[in-house]
Amino acid sequence: MHKAATGLRAVGHHTTKPLQEFKSASHDLDALGALGSLLGAKSEIEEGMTTLGKLTKQLDDEWKAEAKLIGEISDAFDLLDLLLAAKARAKKG
Repeated sequence: MHKAATGLRAVGHHTTKPLQEFKSASHDLDALGALGSLLGAKSEIEEGMTTLGKLTKQLDDEWKAEAKLIGEISDAFDLLDLLLAAKARAKKG
């Protein structure tokens, strides 16, 4: 569980830079040229990219919260293991 929590916490480190680049690109859609302007696609693409960026941020926040919970559960199991081992030693002694 501890490894899973650590892995989830690290996801944000891997997505931060690509997400920033993606958000920047959503405001620079010159590659569409006149065709994009004629079809009205540019604003729709910008809006879609903005939405995807927001959803990615929300996912990152959710993963952080889940990582925290998994870490706390892992810590609780570790403590339970210690308590059970101590109780077993006390019964033997």
